[in-house]
Amino acid sequence: MLQSPLAGKTIGTPAGDFVIAEWTQDGCPADGPMPVAPLHSHRECDEAWYVLEGTLVVQVGDEPVTVGAGSCAYVPRGTPHTYWNPEPNPARYLLIMTAKTARLIEAIHSAEDRSFASIQAIFEAHDAELLG
Repeated sequence: MLQSPLAGKTIGTPAGDFVIAEWTQDGCPADGPMPVAPLHSHRECDEAWYVLEGTLVVQVGDEPVTVGAGSCAYVPRGTPHTYWNPEPNPARYLLIMTAKTARLIEAIHSAEDRSFASIQAIFEAHDAELLG
């Protein structure tokens, strides 16, 4: 399978072992960083971010890890995590995840009910826990 260019898209299948997405995160707003995802953990899935341009901060448990271009952060299953762009300029990165995590993200993005209870139920349905 070829996805060219990958920008804004994913490669992999929902039934496969992994999916890679190339995404761009807007720069940090004037009132401070905004997490891309709420604090959460995956019971069975690892996740990694490889920064192509800019900077991300990946909170791994209680530790914020600054990830610059050419660097990678890895979050093992069961570890609470979130991430954000701390800089005013956009960050471009690869998110390497399991197909289950990709299905979770797709379900969140397509949810009509964005209440905490609804999003929490989506996390639970995908073996993940919404922590904040």
